[in-house]
Amino acid sequence: MHHDTPLISILVAGFVLAFILGAIAHRFRLPPLVGYLVAGILVGPHTPGYVADQALAPELAEIGVILLMFGVGLHFSVKELWSVRAVALPGAIVQMAVATGLGWGLAALMGWSLGGGIVFGLALSVASTVVLLKALQERRLVESERGRIAVGWLIVEDLAMVLALVLLPAVASAKAGHSVGGDPLAVFIGAMLGVELGIDGLVFVTLSKVGLFVALMLVVGRRLVPAILHRIAHSGSRELFRLGVLAIALGIAFGASKLFGVSLALGAFFAGMVLSESPLSQAAANESLPLRDAFAVLFFVSAGMLFDPSIVVRDPLPVIATVAVIVVGKSIAAFLIVLAFRRPIGTALTISASLAQIGEFSFILAELGLNLNLLPPEGRDLIIAGAIVSIVLNPFIFFLAERARPRLEARLARRQEAPDEAPAAAPAERAADEEEDVVAVPTMLQAHTVLIGAGRVGGLIAERLRASHAPFLVIEDAETRIAALREAGIELIIGNAASSDTLGLANLVGAKVLVVAIPNAFEAGQVVQQARRQNPGLHIIARAHSDAEADHLRSLGADAVIMGEREIARAMLKLLSERGLAATPDGAGPPRLRPAPAPVTPQ
Repeated sequence: MHHDTPLISILVAGFVLAFILGAIAHRFRLPPLVGYLVAGILVGPHTPGYVADQALAPELAEIGVILLMFGVGLHFSVKELWSVRAVALPGAIVQMAVATGLGWGLAALMGWSLGGGIVFGLALSVASTVVLLKALQERRLVESERGRIAVGWLIVEDLAMVLALVLLPAVASAKAGHSVGGDPLAVFIGAMLGVELGIDGLVFVTLSKVGLFVALMLVVGRRLVPAILHRIAHSGSRELFRLGVLAIALGIAFGASKLFGVSLALGAFFAGMVLSESPLSQAAANESLPLRDAFAVLFFVSAGMLFDPSIVVRDPLPVIATVAVIVVGKSIAAFLIVLAFRRPIGTALTISASLAQIGEFSFILAELGLNLNLLPPEGRDLIIAGAIVSIVLNPFIFFLAERARPRLEARLARRQEAPDEAPAAAPAERAADEEEDVVAVPTMLQAHTVLIGAGRVGGLIAERLRASHAPFLVIEDAETRIAALREAGIELIIGNAASSDTLGLANLVGAKVLVVAIPNAFEAGQVVQQARRQNPGLHIIARAHSDAEADHLRSLGADAVIMGEREIARAMLKLLSERGLAATPDGAGPPRLRPAPAPVTPQ
């Protein structure tokens, strides 16, 4: 029997092509989302061959938007933003204003409307969270001063985009001359004020709805949502917990859209934000991550499907101008703004390079502007083309920034020799900036232990190594653990240990032992494999949660693999043996269950 399965077709085509092209992009040290966008172009209507369903793709992409925004809310940190507010808050606002102005000017030259120019400029003003964080992690800058400013800067941009997604529909409706008389909330507010709201009241009504939703989430959701998750967690069912996280994200987003008229993206963002204060927020993020990543892939694929690549040949000058606004205009604006706040050259260069690209929020804004008849279709094509080119160029921009830094610092130092001129950076700021570079210097330790991860297991190992005064260092990329390790005075390499560049800083050739204390067996296997290649004689100890994981790590070169469950069982058996209730466990192998003797049937 023949079945028409457009949903299965788009899922298979999207995931398979995204995987292949994403892997190719990763091989060339580019963010995988470049491959996802190209996959969308290949299955889109503007290229020959298979064409994915044009009705299903936007709906699947909408789920991707919801889960992406839920993740943004989960990782939203008021504390992090507050710590760099002096630079990130005014800097991001000014930089977005400059980029929006440049985008509007380009749109005006192309004859677009004022609304289209503003949407276009806003889309070019906001950087991609995915690209920025990946770039900072690769360069071990996430926990540095400049990295924190860049992340705080991005948080301000994301909040501004959330506000834009709320206000654009109201502004577009007001522009179209729609009445608010049919809106129950508008009628109620008008009756309370004793006036009849006109067109200008639509923006007021929209903001009132958003304010009501935000208040409800902060007052009720802040207590109710974590309580629900805690109750589910106490049930002991991981499946129910994972389903509960997804139900909360999707349910709040959909309910906010239907009851309060706010966007699905805003509802999902606040669902994540109220959950971020719960102790279970990290578990919620981990459980939703696989599905979030999957639908995020479909979001980028669907964005690529909408792109008409012929615009590169048909209108090359607008494409070049769009890329120039993103890569040159935004970068120069951010660079000058950071210097205006008397921050070091290195900080200014890092932030300007980090922001020289656009991504997911730009696509969301472009699609909304197109649906509201504010942005012409070629505007969306220019935004997607600008995103692809700027993301591809971003590693090169970082390279140029790093090469230009010594020359710019030398020129600035010559200017500082004049006694009447104020220094560009305070001594403490320069010291902090210099301290960042120490992280990237290879260790001088010899015959030492390299510890991967300082979590619950690795943290205990680090304490014992420190107490024994043994030479060792830790490779870690989690923010809270990095701060604790620095306070303890432990030598630290910031970054992902699965990266060969990061492992290269640990001098594995001169090391004695490698302890892989991270729980992720896939990532641990990459570390073990690369470490064994660098030093065939290195003694490698790893951890696992199952026999399959242990066999996998041994096959890649681990000398010893410790399974937590077995060690717990041994400890329990030892306590039982001390009370004469069990035989003393031998250390030769894991405790195994043996068949109990058959019961004796009384005759």
